[in-house]
Amino acid sequence: MGKGICVAGNLIVDITYPIERWPREGELTTVTDGIMNSTGGAVCNVIVDLAKLDGDLPLSALGVIGEDSEGDFILEELGKHENIDLGLLKRQKEKKTSFTAVMSNNQTKARTFFQYRGANSLFDESCVDWDKIDAELLHVGYILLLDALDEADAEYGTKLARLLCHAQEHGIKTSIDVVTETGDRFQTLVPPALRYTDYCVINELEAQQITGVLLRDEEERLHPENMEAALRKMKELGVSTWTVIHCPEGGWGLNETDNFVHIDSLHLPEDYIKGTVGAGDAFCAGVLYGAQKKQSLEESILLGTCAAAASLSCPGATEGLMSAKQVLELGGHYRKSPAERG
Repeated sequence: MGKGICVAGNLIVDITYPIERWPREGELTTVTDGIMNSTGGAVCNVIVDLAKLDGDLPLSALGVIGEDSEGDFILEELGKHENIDLGLLKRQKEKKTSFTAVMSNNQTKARTFFQYRGANSLFDESCVDWDKIDAELLHVGYILLLDALDEADAEYGTKLARLLCHAQEHGIKTSIDVVTETGDRFQTLVPPALRYTDYCVINELEAQQITGVLLRDEEERLHPENMEAALRKMKELGVSTWTVIHCPEGGWGLNETDNFVHIDSLHLPEDYIKGTVGAGDAFCAGVLYGAQKKQSLEESILLGTCAAAASLSCPGATEGLMSAKQVLELGGHYRKSPAERG
C-alpha cells in the first residue's frame, strides 16, 4: 500500500436554515423547523469520500479550525472514519471555524449561501510541518477561498504556488481544486499554482475561466468539441500529469502522455437525484483514488463518474458514497441506457 493522501484547505460547517420564503430587503421571514449542521468544504467532502471508497487507505486532514463548537463538530464527524488522521489539523482562538449559512427556500427549494471564511483564511505554509506529512499525494482546495494562500508571492506568483512547489520538493505529488466564481481572480490566482500541479480536477466553468476556451455558453449549451483544447491549455500552463474536466454530462481528461479520454455520465432515472451538493468533490475523490492506486486515467475518470452518481443519490455531500467496488457496480448498471437495462 502507498502512503496515502493528505487533503488540505477548506474545512467548513454548513448550517442549513429552512425558510418560509425569500424576503425582500428589509422584510422578515420565518425560519422553520429542520435546522441542520453538516460538514463541507474541500477537506471534509473529499476526505470522507475517499474514506468511504476505501476504509484502508491512509488519509490525513490538513487545515485550520477554531476552538469552538463548530470545530468540535468537524473533528467528531471526520473522527468517525478510522483511516482519517486528524493530527495535522491546527486549532486556534483568533477566528471561528469557517461556516456557510445556507438559506433553503421551502417554496422554491432554491438555496442561497452566506460564507464566512473564518479560520480557513489563516491557513498557510506556517501551518504545515513537512516532516509530519506521510503521504504521496497532497490535494489542496479550494483556490479563491483560502485567503492567506491566495496572497501574492514575489517569486512564485501566489503563496499556494510556493506551498505546492515545496510539496513537490519533498517528493509529494500535488493536486488542486478551485471554487466556481465569476470575476477575473482566476487569471491571477490559478495559473501560478498550475505550474506546480501534478493533477488538476475541475469543472467546465472553472476550466473556461482559467483557459479562456468556451465550454458552456450563455444559453447553458455545453461545447464538448472544445474540451481537448481546454485540457491542453491547462497542460501548457504547467500541469504535469493529468488534467481533468467534469460536468453533469461527463468527464474529459488528458493523461501523462497527453492521450485524450472521455467518459459519459451515467444514465440515471429521473427520480434518482436527491441533491447535487458534493458531486464534484465525489468525482475528484474518485480520480484521486485512481491516481493513488496507479490506475489509468480512463479507469480513474470512470470511478469519479460513478462516485459522483452515488453522491447524487442523497441530499448531503457525502452520504451517498460507498466502497470503490460498490460505486463501480452502480456504474455497471447505469452506464447502460434504460432500453439496454430492460
